[in-house]
Amino acid sequence: MSILFDWKHISFAHPAFFGLLLLLPFMIWWQQRNKVTDNPSVRVTSLSGIANIKPTWRVQFRPVLFILRVVALVMLTIALARPQTSNVTENIDSEGVDIVLSLDVSGSMLAEDFKPNRIEAAKKVAMNFVDQRPTDRLGLVIFSGESFTQCPITIDHNVLKEQLSEVKSGVLQDGTAIGMGLATAVDRLRYAKGKSRVIILLTDGVNNTGLIDPMTALEIAKSFKVRVYTIGVGTEGEAPYPVQTPFGIQKQMMPVQIDEALLTKIAKETGGKYYRARNNKALESIYADIDKLEKTKVEISSYKHYAELFFPFALLAIICLLTEMVLRYTVFKSIT
Repeated sequence: MSILFDWKHISFAHPAFFGLLLLLPFMIWWQQRNKVTDNPSVRVTSLSGIANIKPTWRVQFRPVLFILRVVALVMLTIALARPQTSNVTENIDSEGVDIVLSLDVSGSMLAEDFKPNRIEAAKKVAMNFVDQRPTDRLGLVIFSGESFTQCPITIDHNVLKEQLSEVKSGVLQDGTAIGMGLATAVDRLRYAKGKSRVIILLTDGVNNTGLIDPMTALEIAKSFKVRVYTIGVGTEGEAPYPVQTPFGIQKQMMPVQIDEALLTKIAKETGGKYYRARNNKALESIYADIDKLEKTKVEISSYKHYAELFFPFALLAIICLLTEMVLRYTVFKSIT
């Protein structure tokens, strides 16, 4: 019975029948108009003899008849409007894309030309990107002087976002091993079964260390048909960078060096695209563009099953009408 009161999930097949409720004002007017007829009066010269006489309980409860008639009309109107609930079943057919985010966490990612800094800005935008890919499997690789799989590809995006939130600079040996970051991301996608395999590699520097050369990593990516989108983050010229000194942390201007030629080559030869982000807004636009380019084809088939709810209302209307008739010709017969 609780479903009868869950009006948020109830619709009406014939709502036009609610027009019958316009009869309610007419019924009230008619009831008042015939009040004198239903309650005949007697003229007397003085009320002193009957002033203290209280009306009987049958007179007091007489309005119950009219109330029952009104309730019957309301219940009948709802029944004729055919209230019903719908149960929707959805079948989702997704082609699926497997994506690995490869994020540079070297010390230079603490530069503050992005707010609050490069690494935090990259994490925030990546979080939003993950939310836009509900049907895809995603993973996370971090790299600096070495690389590490922070989260294998998974459909559980809450786990991925939790791991992403814990990323910080300094957890790995410092340096910029772009080849290692790319190779580890490719390794995560080797056995992926999605229709497309994609890497989004973000860095702010030049490859200067690592066991795997970027060109070797590029050939590995091409052999596994992995598409790579590369992003270079950093303003032009110099950027403020926090440096520990004997007097505490001081801001120093450091030159921005991004190997755009390498990042462009990796993206072009794998069928991806190279982007340059100079501020937070540009970085957000880049991820939005990649999201559009790598849209997942999702087909949703919906099936609606309706359950009729008119019977309880019709039954209540009949009960009210029968009760009103029985009371009118039995209990209240002598005063009607």
